[in-house]
Amino acid sequence: MAPTILVTGGAGYIGSHTVLQLLLRDFRVVVVDNLYNSSETSVQRVKELATQSGRNLSFHKLDLRDGPALEKLFLSTRFDAVIHFAGLKAVGESVQKPLLYFDNNINGTISLLKVMANHGCKKLVFSSSATVYGWPEKVPCTEESPLVATSPYGRTKLVIEEMCRDQYCADPEWKIILLRYFNPVGAHPSGYIGEDPHGIPNNLMPFVQQVAVGRRSALTVYGTDYSTNDGTGVRDYIHVVDLADGHIAALHKLDESSIGCREYNLGTGKGTSVLEMVKAFEKASGKKIPLVMSGRRPGDAEMVYAAIEKAARELKWKPKYGIEEMCRDQWNWASKNPYGYGSPRNNH
Repeated sequence: MAPTILVTGGAGYIGSHTVLQLLLRDFRVVVVDNLYNSSETSVQRVKELATQSGRNLSFHKLDLRDGPALEKLFLSTRFDAVIHFAGLKAVGESVQKPLLYFDNNINGTISLLKVMANHGCKKLVFSSSATVYGWPEKVPCTEESPLVATSPYGRTKLVIEEMCRDQYCADPEWKIILLRYFNPVGAHPSGYIGEDPHGIPNNLMPFVQQVAVGRRSALTVYGTDYSTNDGTGVRDYIHVVDLADGHIAALHKLDESSIGCREYNLGTGKGTSVLEMVKAFEKASGKKIPLVMSGRRPGDAEMVYAAIEKAARELKWKPKYGIEEMCRDQWNWASKNPYGYGSPRNNH
Protein backbone atom coordinates (compact mmCIF):
# COMPACT_ATOMS: atom_id res chain seq x y z
CA MET A 1 0.00 0.00 0.00
CA ALA A 2 1.21 3.49 -0.80
CA PRO A 3 1.94 5.55 2.32
CA THR A 4 -0.73 8.08 3.30
CA ILE A 5 0.55 11.55 4.12
CA LEU A 6 -1.40 14.29 5.90
CA VAL A 7 -0.43 17.69 4.51
CA THR A 8 -1.58 20.64 6.64
CA GLY A 9 -1.82 23.92 4.73
CA GLY A 10 -1.75 21.91 1.51
CA ALA A 11 -3.81 24.50 -0.40
CA GLY A 12 -1.10 27.15 0.08
CA TYR A 13 1.81 28.04 -2.18
CA ILE A 14 4.48 25.58 -1.05
CA GLY A 15 1.92 23.07 0.16
CA SER A 16 0.18 22.74 -3.21
CA HIS A 17 3.47 22.21 -5.08
CA THR A 18 4.55 19.58 -2.54
CA VAL A 19 1.19 17.79 -2.75
CA LEU A 20 1.62 17.54 -6.52
CA GLN A 21 5.13 16.05 -6.20
CA LEU A 22 3.82 13.55 -3.62
CA LEU A 23 1.00 12.44 -5.92
CA LEU A 24 3.35 12.07 -8.87
CA ARG A 25 5.44 9.74 -6.71
CA ASP A 26 2.41 7.61 -5.81
CA PHE A 27 1.79 8.75 -2.26
CA ARG A 28 -1.80 9.05 -1.07
CA VAL A 29 -2.40 12.57 0.24
CA VAL A 30 -4.98 14.12 2.55
CA VAL A 31 -4.92 17.93 2.65
CA VAL A 32 -6.33 20.00 5.50
CA ASP A 33 -6.42 23.78 5.20
CA ASN A 34 -8.58 26.50 6.77
CA LEU A 35 -8.29 28.56 3.54
CA TYR A 36 -7.42 31.71 5.50
CA ASN A 37 -4.76 32.69 2.98
CA SER A 38 -5.22 30.09 0.26
CA SER A 39 -7.74 28.84 -2.24
CA GLU A 40 -9.43 25.48 -2.74
CA THR A 41 -8.93 26.06 -6.47
CA SER A 42 -5.25 25.18 -6.01
CA VAL A 43 -6.22 21.72 -4.70
CA GLN A 44 -8.50 21.21 -7.69
CA ARG A 45 -5.73 22.19 -10.08
CA VAL A 46 -3.20 19.92 -8.38
CA LYS A 47 -5.65 17.07 -8.84
CA GLU A 48 -5.87 17.85 -12.58
CA LEU A 49 -2.09 18.16 -12.98
CA ALA A 50 -1.62 14.80 -11.25
CA THR A 51 -3.91 13.13 -13.88
CA GLN A 52 -4.46 9.46 -12.83
CA SER A 53 -2.82 9.97 -9.44
CA GLY A 54 -5.25 12.81 -8.68
CA ARG A 55 -7.68 10.23 -7.32
CA ASN A 56 -5.28 9.71 -4.39
CA LEU A 57 -5.94 13.24 -3.12
CA SER A 58 -8.67 14.31 -0.72
CA PHE A 59 -9.31 17.71 0.86
CA HIS A 60 -10.90 18.76 4.17
CA LYS A 61 -11.53 22.35 5.14
CA LEU A 62 -10.38 22.28 8.72
CA ASP A 63 -8.58 24.48 11.24
CA LEU A 64 -5.90 22.67 13.23
CA ARG A 65 -7.06 24.41 16.39
CA ASP A 66 -10.32 22.45 16.08
CA GLY A 67 -9.14 19.42 18.07
CA PRO A 68 -12.36 17.36 17.75
CA ALA A 69 -12.43 17.77 13.95
CA LEU A 70 -8.77 16.74 13.72
CA GLU A 71 -9.39 13.80 16.05
CA LYS A 72 -12.23 12.65 13.80
CA LEU A 73 -9.98 12.79 10.73
CA PHE A 74 -7.29 10.68 12.44
CA LEU A 75 -9.96 8.16 13.49
CA SER A 76 -11.06 7.78 9.87
CA THR A 77 -7.59 7.54 8.28
CA ARG A 78 -4.28 6.00 9.30
CA PHE A 79 -1.52 8.43 8.45
CA ASP A 80 2.08 7.31 7.91
CA ALA A 81 3.50 10.81 8.34
CA VAL A 82 2.53 14.48 8.49
CA ILE A 83 3.98 17.40 6.54
CA HIS A 84 3.04 20.52 8.47
CA PHE A 85 2.87 23.74 6.41
CA ALA A 86 -0.22 25.35 7.95
CA GLY A 87 0.59 28.73 9.45
CA LEU A 88 0.38 32.46 8.93
CA LYS A 89 3.57 33.77 7.37
CA ALA A 90 3.62 37.55 6.89
CA VAL A 91 6.38 39.12 8.94
CA GLY A 92 4.83 42.62 8.86
CA GLU A 93 1.35 41.40 9.79
CA SER A 94 2.84 39.40 12.68
CA VAL A 95 4.28 42.61 14.13
CA GLN A 96 0.82 44.19 14.03
CA LYS A 97 -1.10 41.10 15.17
CA PRO A 98 1.22 39.03 17.34
CA LEU A 99 -1.59 37.24 19.20
CA LEU A 100 -3.16 36.10 15.94
CA TYR A 101 0.19 34.57 14.96
CA PHE A 102 0.84 32.92 18.32
CA ASP A 103 -2.67 31.52 18.43
CA ASN A 104 -2.76 30.23 14.88
CA ASN A 105 0.80 28.94 14.47
CA ILE A 106 1.64 27.71 17.96
CA ASN A 107 -1.77 26.53 19.18
CA GLY A 108 -2.46 24.95 15.81
CA THR A 109 0.77 22.95 16.11
CA ILE A 110 0.14 21.93 19.72
CA SER A 111 -3.27 20.62 18.69
CA LEU A 112 -1.73 18.71 15.76
CA LEU A 113 1.06 17.13 17.84
CA LYS A 114 -1.42 16.03 20.51
CA VAL A 115 -3.67 14.30 18.01
CA MET A 116 -0.68 12.72 16.25
CA ALA A 117 0.58 11.36 19.59
CA ASN A 118 -2.89 10.00 20.46
CA HIS A 119 -2.92 8.02 17.23
CA GLY A 120 0.69 6.83 17.30
CA CYS A 121 1.59 8.85 14.20
CA LYS A 122 5.06 10.10 15.14
CA LYS A 123 6.69 11.14 11.87
CA LEU A 124 6.70 14.84 11.10
CA VAL A 125 8.25 17.16 8.54
CA PHE A 126 7.84 20.75 9.74
CA SER A 127 7.99 23.81 7.57
CA SER A 128 10.34 26.16 9.43
CA SER A 129 12.06 29.20 8.03
CA ALA A 130 15.37 31.00 7.60
CA THR A 131 13.85 33.74 9.78
CA VAL A 132 15.06 31.63 12.74
CA TYR A 133 18.57 32.97 11.96
CA GLY A 134 17.43 36.57 12.48
CA TRP A 135 20.01 39.01 11.09
CA PRO A 136 22.95 36.65 10.75
CA GLU A 137 26.36 37.96 11.82
CA LYS A 138 27.99 35.79 9.19
CA VAL A 139 26.80 34.08 6.05
CA PRO A 140 26.17 31.49 4.80
CA CYS A 141 23.82 30.35 7.58
CA THR A 142 24.60 26.82 8.68
CA GLU A 143 22.19 24.70 10.73
CA GLU A 144 24.44 25.49 13.72
CA SER A 145 24.19 29.29 13.31
CA PRO A 146 22.74 31.07 16.37
CA LEU A 147 18.93 31.14 16.43
CA VAL A 148 17.32 34.54 16.96
CA ALA A 149 13.81 35.59 16.11
CA THR A 150 13.33 39.22 15.09
CA SER A 151 9.54 39.16 14.58
CA PRO A 152 6.55 37.42 16.15
CA TYR A 153 6.34 35.28 13.00
CA GLY A 154 9.97 34.18 13.40
CA ARG A 155 9.33 33.55 17.09
CA THR A 156 6.46 31.19 16.28
CA LYS A 157 8.81 29.15 14.05
CA LEU A 158 11.47 29.10 16.76
CA VAL A 159 8.99 28.07 19.48
CA ILE A 160 7.61 25.28 17.29
CA GLU A 161 11.15 24.01 16.56
CA GLU A 162 11.80 23.93 20.33
CA MET A 163 8.46 22.16 20.92
CA CYS A 164 9.46 19.50 18.40
CA ARG A 165 12.85 18.98 20.08
CA ASP A 166 11.19 18.73 23.49
CA GLN A 167 8.57 16.31 22.19
CA TYR A 168 11.30 14.08 20.79
CA CYS A 169 13.24 14.19 24.10
CA ALA A 170 10.07 13.22 25.95
CA ASP A 171 9.27 10.39 23.54
CA PRO A 172 12.19 9.18 21.36
CA GLU A 173 9.80 7.24 19.13
CA TRP A 174 9.20 10.54 17.31
CA LYS A 175 11.09 11.27 14.11
CA ILE A 176 11.03 14.93 13.18
CA ILE A 177 12.69 16.91 10.41
CA LEU A 178 12.66 20.71 10.57
CA LEU A 179 13.14 22.28 7.13
CA ARG A 180 14.36 25.86 7.21
CA TYR A 181 13.36 27.43 3.92
CA PHE A 182 15.07 30.42 2.44
CA ASN A 183 13.07 32.42 -0.17
CA PRO A 184 10.73 30.27 -2.24
CA VAL A 185 9.84 31.67 -5.67
CA GLY A 186 8.72 30.44 -9.07
CA ALA A 187 5.82 28.15 -9.88
CA HIS A 188 5.09 24.78 -11.41
CA PRO A 189 6.32 24.82 -15.06
CA SER A 190 2.72 24.27 -16.26
CA GLY A 191 1.81 27.75 -15.00
CA TYR A 192 -1.32 26.15 -13.53
CA ILE A 193 -0.43 26.56 -9.84
CA GLY A 194 1.65 29.29 -8.18
CA GLU A 195 1.76 31.85 -5.38
CA ASP A 196 -1.41 33.84 -4.83
CA PRO A 197 -1.07 35.97 -1.69
CA HIS A 198 -4.20 37.72 -0.42
CA GLY A 199 -3.84 41.45 0.04
CA ILE A 200 -0.46 43.17 -0.30
CA PRO A 201 2.34 40.69 -1.00
CA ASN A 202 5.13 40.46 1.59
CA ASN A 203 7.75 39.00 -0.65
CA LEU A 204 9.65 40.38 -3.60
CA MET A 205 8.50 38.09 -6.41
CA PRO A 206 4.71 38.30 -6.08
CA PHE A 207 5.20 42.07 -5.95
CA VAL A 208 7.32 42.11 -9.12
CA GLN A 209 4.78 39.84 -10.76
CA GLN A 210 1.88 42.17 -9.90
CA VAL A 211 3.77 45.10 -11.42
CA ALA A 212 4.48 43.06 -14.56
CA VAL A 213 0.80 42.19 -15.10
CA GLY A 214 -0.30 45.78 -14.45
CA ARG A 215 -1.89 45.33 -11.01
CA ARG A 216 0.64 47.68 -9.41
CA SER A 217 2.42 50.64 -10.94
CA ALA A 218 5.93 50.17 -9.52
CA LEU A 219 8.09 48.06 -7.25
CA THR A 220 9.41 49.72 -4.10
CA VAL A 221 12.99 48.73 -3.35
CA TYR A 222 13.66 49.03 0.38
CA GLY A 223 17.26 49.83 1.16
CA THR A 224 19.78 50.85 -1.51
CA ASP A 225 22.77 51.52 0.74
CA TYR A 226 23.59 48.03 2.01
CA SER A 227 27.21 46.92 1.62
CA THR A 228 26.30 44.51 -1.19
CA ASN A 229 27.35 44.63 -4.87
CA ASP A 230 24.56 46.99 -5.88
CA GLY A 231 23.43 48.31 -2.48
CA THR A 232 20.22 46.22 -2.35
CA GLY A 233 19.48 43.35 0.03
CA VAL A 234 20.67 39.86 -0.85
CA ARG A 235 18.57 36.72 -0.34
CA ASP A 236 18.75 33.06 -1.22
CA TYR A 237 15.90 32.37 -3.66
CA ILE A 238 14.86 28.77 -4.21
CA HIS A 239 12.53 27.36 -6.87
CA VAL A 240 9.34 26.09 -5.23
CA VAL A 241 9.57 22.78 -7.13
CA ASP A 242 13.08 22.19 -5.71
CA LEU A 243 11.67 23.01 -2.29
CA ALA A 244 8.80 20.53 -2.80
CA ASP A 245 11.31 17.84 -3.74
CA GLY A 246 13.19 18.62 -0.53
CA HIS A 247 10.10 17.52 1.40
CA ILE A 248 9.98 14.20 -0.43
CA ALA A 249 13.66 13.69 0.42
CA ALA A 250 12.85 14.47 4.07
CA LEU A 251 9.97 11.95 4.08
CA HIS A 252 12.31 9.23 2.82
CA LYS A 253 14.80 10.19 5.53
CA LEU A 254 12.10 9.60 8.17
CA ASP A 255 12.16 5.91 7.21
CA GLU A 256 15.66 5.55 8.66
CA SER A 257 15.88 4.16 12.17
CA SER A 258 17.51 6.88 14.28
CA ILE A 259 16.56 10.32 13.04
CA GLY A 260 15.62 12.02 16.27
CA CYS A 261 14.85 15.66 15.57
CA ARG A 262 17.04 17.20 12.85
CA GLU A 263 17.12 20.48 11.03
CA TYR A 264 18.08 21.17 7.41
CA ASN A 265 18.42 24.35 5.34
CA LEU A 266 16.71 24.33 1.98
CA GLY A 267 18.13 27.04 -0.26
CA THR A 268 20.47 27.24 -3.23
CA GLY A 269 23.54 28.34 -1.29
CA LYS A 270 23.78 31.48 -3.43
CA GLY A 271 22.70 35.04 -2.71
CA THR A 272 20.89 37.19 -5.28
CA SER A 273 20.25 40.91 -4.80
CA VAL A 274 16.88 42.57 -5.30
CA LEU A 275 18.11 44.35 -8.44
CA GLU A 276 19.61 41.16 -9.91
CA MET A 277 16.30 39.39 -9.39
CA VAL A 278 14.35 42.26 -11.00
CA LYS A 279 16.71 42.18 -14.02
CA ALA A 280 16.27 38.44 -14.43
CA PHE A 281 12.50 38.84 -14.24
CA GLU A 282 12.51 41.64 -16.82
CA LYS A 283 14.48 39.37 -19.12
CA ALA A 284 12.10 36.42 -18.62
CA SER A 285 8.94 38.50 -19.04
CA GLY A 286 10.04 41.10 -21.56
CA LYS A 287 8.42 43.69 -19.25
CA LYS A 288 10.03 46.76 -17.72
CA ILE A 289 9.57 46.92 -13.94
CA PRO A 290 9.45 50.57 -12.77
CA LEU A 291 11.29 50.99 -9.47
CA VAL A 292 10.82 53.37 -6.56
CA MET A 293 13.90 53.54 -4.36
CA SER A 294 13.15 53.78 -0.67
CA GLY A 295 14.86 53.59 2.73
CA ARG A 296 15.64 50.39 4.57
CA ARG A 297 12.75 48.58 6.21
CA PRO A 298 13.16 48.05 9.95
CA GLY A 299 13.95 44.42 10.59
CA ASP A 300 15.39 43.63 7.16
CA ALA A 301 18.74 41.85 7.11
CA GLU A 302 21.42 42.89 4.64
CA MET A 303 22.45 39.49 3.37
CA VAL A 304 21.05 36.03 4.08
CA TYR A 305 21.90 32.84 2.22
CA ALA A 306 22.11 29.19 3.12
CA ALA A 307 24.79 26.61 3.60
CA ILE A 308 23.19 23.57 1.97
CA GLU A 309 25.86 20.87 2.40
CA LYS A 310 24.00 19.10 5.20
CA ALA A 311 20.85 18.58 3.09
CA ALA A 312 23.00 17.40 0.17
CA ARG A 313 24.85 14.94 2.37
CA GLU A 314 22.04 13.57 4.53
CA LEU A 315 18.91 14.04 2.42
CA LYS A 316 20.66 13.44 -0.93
CA TRP A 317 18.89 16.60 -2.10
CA LYS A 318 20.25 19.39 -4.28
CA PRO A 319 18.40 22.27 -5.98
CA LYS A 320 18.23 21.94 -9.77
CA TYR A 321 16.96 25.37 -10.84
CA GLY A 322 18.62 28.80 -11.06
CA ILE A 323 17.10 32.29 -11.11
CA GLU A 324 16.44 32.14 -14.89
CA GLU A 325 14.09 29.17 -14.40
CA MET A 326 12.57 30.74 -11.29
CA CYS A 327 11.72 33.90 -13.22
CA ARG A 328 10.56 32.02 -16.33
CA ASP A 329 8.14 29.86 -14.32
CA GLN A 330 7.00 32.78 -12.16
CA TRP A 331 6.16 34.78 -15.29
CA ASN A 332 4.44 31.81 -16.93
CA TRP A 333 2.14 31.54 -13.89
CA ALA A 334 1.62 35.32 -13.65
CA SER A 335 0.82 35.82 -17.32
CA LYS A 336 -1.69 32.95 -17.30
CA ASN A 337 -3.20 33.93 -13.91
CA PRO A 338 -2.76 37.69 -13.49
CA TYR A 339 -5.24 37.63 -10.59
CA GLY A 340 -4.01 34.40 -9.07
CA TYR A 341 -6.81 31.92 -8.51
CA GLY A 342 -9.42 34.66 -8.41
CA SER A 343 -10.73 37.18 -10.91
CA PRO A 344 -10.19 40.97 -10.79
CA ARG A 345 -13.45 41.73 -9.05
CA ASN A 346 -13.19 39.33 -6.14
CA ASN A 347 -9.55 40.05 -5.44
CA HIS A 348 -9.26 41.99 -2.23
